[in-house]
Amino acid sequence: MSYSFKLLGRFDIIFVVIVASQVLIIMSSSTINAQLSRSFYASTCPLLVPIVRGGMRQAIRNNEPRMAASILRLFFHDCFVNGCDGSILLDDTATFTGEQNAFPNRNSVRGMEVIDDIKARVERVCSNTVSCADILALAAREGVVLLGGPSWVVPLGRRDSTTASQSDANRDLPGPRSDLATLISQFGNKNLSATDMTALSGAHTLGLSQCVNFRSRIYNETNIDSAFAATRQANCPFSGGDTNLAPFDGSQNSFDNNYFRQLVNKRGLLHSDQELFNGKSQDSLVFAYSRRPFAFFRDFASAMVKMGNLSPLTGTNGQIRKSCGVVNS
Repeated sequence: MSYSFKLLGRFDIIFVVIVASQVLIIMSSSTINAQLSRSFYASTCPLLVPIVRGGMRQAIRNNEPRMAASILRLFFHDCFVNGCDGSILLDDTATFTGEQNAFPNRNSVRGMEVIDDIKARVERVCSNTVSCADILALAAREGVVLLGGPSWVVPLGRRDSTTASQSDANRDLPGPRSDLATLISQFGNKNLSATDMTALSGAHTLGLSQCVNFRSRIYNETNIDSAFAATRQANCPFSGGDTNLAPFDGSQNSFDNNYFRQLVNKRGLLHSDQELFNGKSQDSLVFAYSRRPFAFFRDFASAMVKMGNLSPLTGTNGQIRKSCGVVNS
């Protein structure tokens, strides 16, 4: 499959440099979980970040830019269920049921093989040292950066869980039909603000969604651009075609603020997307993000750090899995 990246003009290059430097300054001065550290592997695995970056670059080039969105979603769905502990990476077995087949994840979470590949590369250089949870956190950032998005400091030192909970995944993960009050509540339960929620939703500037998730919106809702609805209906029939895919926005292969411009124009793909701009409390923020990409980049980076600090396992808790899909024997 071919891939492409947008060429940057002189102004864009200056803008990206400013964005990157400002975001890194903001992140380095922010409060970081005292048990995590950006230099956690400085002496034990100093090549960790280049290895993860190389693995993500290869995954995006060899497979598709969409993989950046998939890894980002994998990280989000991991952190929202009992913290950022790599639990979503655990495969089901005859005696164990994990999170991958919870309703919000079934037939949609992907990219586990990319994390497995990066983990294998890391193990060859520094065995039994780096957790799958930390690799996933770094891979999510690298995917965003490779597609033109902001960078941020990733505090490290997480350990991997030895269990997972399908029931907690079903309860905690936001759904595509959630209304704004539900979204604010679910993020609030994770100590993430409404601003964090709106900024993190901007991850939908990347990737695709299945027809089953947006069929009701494009056929039944009125706060939707008619031409946009008709375009999506062409690949999402009134019945059938549940797994047919559509992009969240037209710039799905580059990380930018187009998602918010789409919302302002009533072109949100999911009901939960358009709820962010529907005459309620987040309208002004969405409008600001649609006009000011730096503001979105800044808030997204800040929210990613906060989300990455959700209930990490540290110290002697959990383990360093040898293989991300199974608990050490």
